[in-house]
Amino acid sequence: MKDLFDHREDIALRGFAVIENLYSSDEITEIINLVNQADQSNLTFRKTKGLFAIRRFLKEIPRIKKLILNGNLQSLILEVFGNQYFIVKSIYFDKPEQSNWFVGWHQDLTISVDTKAELPGFDSWTVKIDQFAVQPPLSILQDNFTIRIHLDDTDENNGALKVIPASHLKGICRLDGLDWKNGTETTCNVNAGGVMVMRPLLFHASNRTISDKQRRIIHIEFSRQELPSEITWAEKEEKIK
Repeated sequence: MKDLFDHREDIALRGFAVIENLYSSDEITEIINLVNQADQSNLTFRKTKGLFAIRRFLKEIPRIKKLILNGNLQSLILEVFGNQYFIVKSIYFDKPEQSNWFVGWHQDLTISVDTKAELPGFDSWTVKIDQFAVQPPLSILQDNFTIRIHLDDTDENNGALKVIPASHLKGICRLDGLDWKNGTETTCNVNAGGVMVMRPLLFHASNRTISDKQRRIIHIEFSRQELPSEITWAEKEEKIK
């Protein structure tokens, strides 16, 4: 595995890194089995022909947390980011082989909290399934990070993320504000058992699936920021130790 210092540098300068072989094939199989066995009647489960998603993933399937936070992932987080971070959001995505949807270029500009409150620096409030989303101050977005755990081999044919390296360094900006002449679009291919780590302000997108391969992803967001007393992280877990 690439030296963790190099991953730290990639994330700082490019906004992302791909790290392979954090999960064994047996661990992946066990994770998938637990997902398949879960009670899907809750509103946090969304299933259509082209998408299967589970919001509040770690809370909906608590037995899966130990598998997700295995020794390799915890070591990665501690070595690259330190011991102050905790989970604040978790989602499971299954992009089936017949899926024809795509996600356009964007930054992840919101966090999930337990309630709505009028607070300086917090705006663009929305609500979905009793969970509030809000755009927080820039400092929070710059400090947070996301880990995407891949349960399937993922490439440009089944919806691998495309990113604009270093675009996170521009803060919150419009897509037409990027220097496309000097920017290089990069597709982040990740094998099953690998992860992609990214900053939320990194511009990213996902194409339609054009192969017969699934793309199952576990998306987990981390923060070390304490929110104002009026609101709380919707899915706050203990710090990674």
